[in-house]
Amino acid sequence: MEIEEAIKRAKKNDQKAFNYLLDLYWDDVYGFQLKRIQNENDAEDVTIRAFSKAFDKISTFNESYNFKTWIIAISKNIHIDLLRKEKNSITQVITKDNRGIFQVLDESPTPEDKLITEQHLAKLLRDIKKLKPHYQKVINLRYFQELSYKEISKELNEPINNVKVKLLRAKKLLANIISQTK
Repeated sequence: MEIEEAIKRAKKNDQKAFNYLLDLYWDDVYGFQLKRIQNENDAEDVTIRAFSKAFDKISTFNESYNFKTWIIAISKNIHIDLLRKEKNSITQVITKDNRGIFQVLDESPTPEDKLITEQHLAKLLRDIKKLKPHYQKVINLRYFQELSYKEISKELNEPINNVKVKLLRAKKLLANIISQTK
């Protein structure tokens, strides 16, 4: 499959074309992020977000540009957004009072926060059960058992790229379920 053909087919929602593009450009985007972030898990997460966003917005891709450059630019912007969020959350935690003393905000959960979290977790688990079993399993392995993609790949006896795509689909389906039950 040629890149141009894969992009056209991806714009028509062809899953094989998405897999082809993911396989073809994964190492480029992941390598770019690994150099920037210097943390394998964070680089992997940003790379997955980049492909997710790119595949969601594939219809806006202009074929006169290079797809690799486009996907790397998306990943770069996602990383910048994450850094901004992180910086803002840090500055909100530490404040200076009128005496020039730094006060660090106590962010430990109150009993009410714990109860709300437990209720949200129970709802999330109910929503996860609405997914097909193979999606439930990949969500469970990644987010509840906190396995790496490589470990999930071994556990499911599937190629790592299949695991990434399956997790991507599971998260999108779960997001749809959650938004419908609000």
